[in-house]
Amino acid sequence: MAGLWKSYQVLMTKYPWSVQIVTAGSLMGVGDVISQQLFERRGLSHHNVQRTAKMMSIGFFFVGPVIGSWYKVLDRLVVGGTKSAAVKKMLADQDYPDALISNYYLWPAVQMANFYFIPLHHRMAVVQIVAVAWNSYLTWKVNKM
Repeated sequence: MAGLWKSYQVLMTKYPWSVQIVTAGSLMGVGDVISQQLFERRGLSHHNVQRTAKMMSIGFFFVGPVIGSWYKVLDRLVVGGTKSAAVKKMLADQDYPDALISNYYLWPAVQMANFYFIPLHHRMAVVQIVAVAWNSYLTWKVNKM
């Protein structure tokens, strides 16, 4: 596991933008797989591969680029790594009505820790790791009908 982390670090240093986008798409796909297999208990024979591919595509082509860009903007708008700066970044990040309503219990705490403890180039990965659980829940909730 340490070797994988080290390889990830090297790639993140060389190709930060690409690695963040691939991380976002991959982890969104993992979230859908977890949802289908753990929550919905579909089994591998009934796994909806197209749904997983759609989630991954959203991560690769929307979430990765948009959130990655947003974090860069936040770092330019609110400079520094102090607790105060982390609070300001977290509050700015929660400025979307749908995020504020549906994600209020999870994301402020995650983002507070993310902006305070995590370097800019790893923030996307932290969010996507937490988002695996969140996306698993959301995709289960949306598709349970």
